[in-house]
Amino acid sequence: MAHSQMTPGVVAGRLPPETLERNFTDLHAPLDPHEAAVAADRCYFCHDAPCITACPTDIDIPLFIRQIATGTPEAAAMTIFDQNILGGMCARVCPTETLCEQACVREAAEGKPVEIGRLQRFATDRVMDAPHPYARAENTGKRVAVVGAGPAGLACAHRLAMLGHAVTILEARAKPGGLNEFGIASYKSTGGFAQAEVEWLLSIGGITVEYGKALGGDLSIAALKQGFDGVFLGFGLGGVRALGVEGTDKSGVRDAVDFIADLRQAGDLATLPVGRHVVVIGGGMTAVDAAVQSKLLGAETVTMVYRRGPEAMSASRYEQDLAASKGVRIIFNAAPVAVIGNGAVREVEFAYTTPGATETFRLQADQVLRAIGQTIATTPDGLALEDGRLAVDAMGRTSLDGFWAGGDCAAAGDDLTVTAVAQGRDAAMDIHTTLMGKGA
Repeated sequence: MAHSQMTPGVVAGRLPPETLERNFTDLHAPLDPHEAAVAADRCYFCHDAPCITACPTDIDIPLFIRQIATGTPEAAAMTIFDQNILGGMCARVCPTETLCEQACVREAAEGKPVEIGRLQRFATDRVMDAPHPYARAENTGKRVAVVGAGPAGLACAHRLAMLGHAVTILEARAKPGGLNEFGIASYKSTGGFAQAEVEWLLSIGGITVEYGKALGGDLSIAALKQGFDGVFLGFGLGGVRALGVEGTDKSGVRDAVDFIADLRQAGDLATLPVGRHVVVIGGGMTAVDAAVQSKLLGAETVTMVYRRGPEAMSASRYEQDLAASKGVRIIFNAAPVAVIGNGAVREVEFAYTTPGATETFRLQADQVLRAIGQTIATTPDGLALEDGRLAVDAMGRTSLDGFWAGGDCAAAGDDLTVTAVAQGRDAAMDIHTTLMGKGA
């Protein structure tokens, strides 16, 4: 029997295949050459441009836009890649509305910034099908392990390989990419771009990837220290915070990150189950991605519930508005107190969190997605922690000599792809300096 938006429970195939395909097309269509020229012409090419300061990877944004404006997008791509080797993905997923575009003087003057993200995509896409533009330096004889094939690890590995080191990436999953592959909304990165970008990055040579290798068991800190001249830890966050309320063991309650990963890896979206009434608990980017995609899969109602006000949400105003535009309801200042149902979830009870409030309310739900933050799944032995993550200094050095860290597992910066890339790149430079200072 065919299912619809009205079918009770958690089922697949709520929408016809053609509607699902349309729902999950590119959120922002790529610019054509004429559109890119027009968009580039709006840039003032500021001296001491505030957009550069706002970019975690310090890309010379006015320069690459000028290169587009003068008809040399390949040169623009190199300006980007010199600072951010994952510039193609960042052009798609980076919250430019709160970073470079928010800092744009056009935004301050007119409320309409230069479309930096789309221009970055225009430039980087031009060279993705070409031979890899970077060559490796002479082999240094040094071996470096990179634990985790996410944005931080990939950026670190590429820079180390370019500098002549032999790099081994140790990845727990069966595919590389980290959150770029498993953790972002499908409509932000379509057409298998995440894997294509990784293959392009690895084509520099000098990088070996081993899968099914996670910290713990055979892969220990001691073994890494013995087997390599340096180690970069970029394994991300594998644990999910618990709701801490009664009833979370009921069928239909799951982690939003797992829901998104299943969606990202689904060959046919019509086979992916989604509830009729979905409740997403949390206020970050993961919560928005899970909520919007639930709606796009055919859920009749989707409600996000966040314990604080809109100004405290880590999801940007743009992301909040995107959710609302797709039919997602957002309730602020409320926290769950119980998941209710007989075996399977039927309702979720919430209490208002505003001072003096005593009222509770219930939302109908047959699927509840938890998006209240992640934690390190395994704490490596001998490494100091800060706020539940690996403590690092400005160059990514951990408390253990010979070990660096970056990305979500490190206690530094925002949980953004672009920040992870910057941390991986900077750690690679410090690893190189340290190893070469020790002699050949």
